[in-house]
Amino acid sequence: MPPWIASIIVSCGILGLFWLDRDRDAKPSPALWIPIAWLALACSRPISIWFDVGTSLSADQVSEGSPVDRLVYLVLIVVGLVVVATRQRRVATLLRLNGPVVLFFAYCAVSLLWSDYPDVAVKRLFKAIGDLVMILIVLSEQQPLVAVQRVLARVAYVLIPVSILFIKYYIELGRGYGPWGGAAVYTGVTTNKNTLGVVCLFLGLAALWRFLRTYREPKSFNRKRHLLAQCVVLAMTFWLLWVADSMTSLSTFAMAGTLLFVTSRPSATRRPALVHFLIATMLVASVSVLFLGASPTALNTLGRDPTLTDRTKIWAELLGLVTNPICGTGFESFWLGPRLEKMWSLYWWHPGQAHNGYLEIYLNLGWIGIALLGFVIVKSYRAAFEAWRRDATLGNLVLAFFLSGLIYNFTEAAFFRMLHPAWIFFLSAITAAPTIRGSVPVPTGTYMNVAISQTGEDQVSTWQKQVV
Repeated sequence: MPPWIASIIVSCGILGLFWLDRDRDAKPSPALWIPIAWLALACSRPISIWFDVGTSLSADQVSEGSPVDRLVYLVLIVVGLVVVATRQRRVATLLRLNGPVVLFFAYCAVSLLWSDYPDVAVKRLFKAIGDLVMILIVLSEQQPLVAVQRVLARVAYVLIPVSILFIKYYIELGRGYGPWGGAAVYTGVTTNKNTLGVVCLFLGLAALWRFLRTYREPKSFNRKRHLLAQCVVLAMTFWLLWVADSMTSLSTFAMAGTLLFVTSRPSATRRPALVHFLIATMLVASVSVLFLGASPTALNTLGRDPTLTDRTKIWAELLGLVTNPICGTGFESFWLGPRLEKMWSLYWWHPGQAHNGYLEIYLNLGWIGIALLGFVIVKSYRAAFEAWRRDATLGNLVLAFFLSGLIYNFTEAAFFRMLHPAWIFFLSAITAAPTIRGSVPVPTGTYMNVAISQTGEDQVSTWQKQVV
């Protein structure tokens, strides 16, 4: 089939997905297009790469970055801050409910004082704050649940089909070639197969969440066409996960998807210990297989060797470069200058991360950063679990995103990495969790609005929830 015909078919398919998933009662604000654009760029390619495919970076260019990308992100952040400023009361409450996250960002800002590349670190911190700004825009909407669905759907309905189009018909855009025998590597709209895998992981979980939620509501409006839209997205996502051959994302999807199935059942809320046990089992199993050699067969099935594809070798080298174990090198400052040049001289494939989110935090922010990360994880898990028990409509997706973030960071570095899809979805989950947990009980009825926090006339935000 000629590429232009395939492009027309895919375009019609995208429009069809939007038509199937339309909801005339949902009226999100136009400001929602700002986080949609931000997430779409994070889950695909920066503007500079879209218009200059195949550009390689030197060590100096890694620190300098692209002026075009800086301008695009700056515009989005500034416009986002303007929107946030118009919602001061709601945003202030969201930040107050997320004290641990705010504390971590504050420590990241303080760490700029000892960074040996403060100018680069400042720009990266500004982008990291941009991730939070976009999430605040979504959660401060008058209908946050509708806003979450709309953002996830619009990004998935475009990036997933276009990834298939690129892989099948625009090989120069959707494929690369590995160094060993020139085997094809499928990247879709992203720049590498691992990024395609993580995008499919989280957007696939969102589609599965929508499917399960709609399936369990037999009286919901236009149920069949909504189910059809999510089935189509799930089918495309499964195919992309398979061809991308990103075992980390595929195995994480299997575990988080299982958690979604279990927590979507009404009876699960009456057995919270079972959910605790399931999550703990998945985490312990992952650690045992990846790091303790508990099952070499499972490791081989995941396409990993005992070194986790040279990851353990990198970790040993990185630990030898640590000069300040207490405070680290400063926010996003480790992979710069002589340290980056050293690692690139040792490994021809030029690593730019530790391939372990927990180690990455240690390198940049030291033991203090690890302690704060542990505090964020513990507080966020408690909030996410209580959010699920209070409101399973969105709480089970929060739990699934939370678990996915923890497992994904065992072999990839995503914690507090600006514009990383896994970090954006994980941050969304831990930011939404205490907000849902703080909502008031919901009376039985249809389409009830649940106030998160209300003092006098100050209604901070509402979660629109269908209660059957």
